[in-house]
Amino acid sequence: MLEGEPPLHYIRGARRRADRRIKMEESDLTHSAPAAQAASPAGPLAALAGGTDSDALLSLILASLEDDKAEDIVSIPLAGKSEMADHMVIASGRSSRQVAAIADKLMDRLKQQAGIIARTEGRDLGDWVLIDAGDVIVHVFRPEVRDFYQLEKMWMPQAARPGAPQRVADSA
Repeated sequence: MLEGEPPLHYIRGARRRADRRIKMEESDLTHSAPAAQAASPAGPLAALAGGTDSDALLSLILASLEDDKAEDIVSIPLAGKSEMADHMVIASGRSSRQVAAIADKLMDRLKQQAGIIARTEGRDLGDWVLIDAGDVIVHVFRPEVRDFYQLEKMWMPQAARPGAPQRVADSA
C-alpha cells in the first residue's frame, strides 16, 4: 500500500456498492412490477424487495433496534457528506451480551426480510459492533464505549446533537 492511499478493503467495498447500485438501476429499468405487487400493504419491506430504497432499509433497521430494546437510537443522514452510505445509525445496549444480541438479531432480520447479508466487525467482544448493510451503516455500542468515541459529534452538526446548547439570536 502506498502512502496516502486508502486501505484495499475500503476500495473493494466501495466498488461492490457501486456495482450493486448499477445492477439495481439496470434491473429497475428492465423490470416492471405489477400494480398489485407495487401497492402491497407490506410496509417498508415491500420497497426492499427491489433492493433500491435506502429509506426502507433504514426503517427496517430502526424497527429492529427498537424491538430489541436498543437505547439512544440516533439516525444520521450521510447523503452528500460521504459516499460510503446514505445513513448511519448509532445505538446503545446495556451490556456486552445485549450489544451482541442486538447485532445478531439485526443481521438475521436483514437476511430474512431484505435478503442482505451484512458484514460485521466486533461481535465477539460486544463493546462496539459495526454492521455494514450497504446503504446503512449501524454502530451498536455499550454506553461507556459510545461516550468515549462520540461518533455523533463527528457526523452531526452541533445544532442537531441531542443536549446541544441552542443559540439564541439577539433581539436588539
